[in-house]
Amino acid sequence: MADGLLDPRTIRVLADDLGLRPTKQRGQNFVHDANTVRRIVAAAGVGGDDVVLEIGPGLGSLTLGLLEVVDQVVAVEIEHSLAQRLPATVAGRLPGRETALTVLEADALDVDTLPGRPPTAVVANLPYNVSVPVLLHVLARFPSIETGLVMVQAEVADRLVAPPGSKVYGVPSAKLAWYAASRRVGSVPPTVFWPVPNVESGLVELRRRQPPETTATREQVFAVVDAAFAQRRKMLRGALSGVFGSSAAASEALSAVGIDPQARGEVLAIGDFARIAEALGRGSVG
Repeated sequence: MADGLLDPRTIRVLADDLGLRPTKQRGQNFVHDANTVRRIVAAAGVGGDDVVLEIGPGLGSLTLGLLEVVDQVVAVEIEHSLAQRLPATVAGRLPGRETALTVLEADALDVDTLPGRPPTAVVANLPYNVSVPVLLHVLARFPSIETGLVMVQAEVADRLVAPPGSKVYGVPSAKLAWYAASRRVGSVPPTVFWPVPNVESGLVELRRRQPPETTATREQVFAVVDAAFAQRRKMLRGALSGVFGSSAAASEALSAVGIDPQARGEVLAIGDFARIAEALGRGSVG
């Protein structure tokens, strides 16, 4: 089956046939190295029983690699020409496996339901410009997803997996931690893409876990996260003064849940943000 994967020449031929000129606007960079595709699929740990959700399949490099080992792939592609072509590419490269592929022509951020069995994993080369919102949307909408492996810009990978206290810990790190444990499991050089991006990519592994136990909703917790990082250099009592009504009210609430009002958002774990959101919901201050 190895011959079914795409190579640089085939990538160019497919692109020419479609009149495709990859755009930075949509973050289009297509993997043309079969060994890299196999490495990503292996790192994802997916197998025969898995239904994999793939975002932005593009010309099908990763799709083909996944279809060699998993039961079903549901691919969400926003570009009409790419969505239309993908089934034929699979039929030509992996005869008989086209029935295991479902292509949904849509913006991933608008997808709330999927056909067929619920996905068990997400594996994707996420478009650089929307990688974080797409990943968070998918984890929120499809709780059946237990594992994942996403390829994102290296800088984004570092932010996603950053622990509290890290210089790059922020909104993406905290919100992802609500859904999953994450770790960086590799790097991908620019040379395996067409066109060649000017940045390295990182591989992030995801393992679904239960969110913190809290009476606050996810939306309430995320609102506190957003407020805490809106002005990174501010102490929490100042950063959260808007949501609590005043700096004094914020200080009182933070102290009540055991958080230093003079701390900054980057030292708080997602459970801490949940406790703050609970205090806000109780209206126990002010």
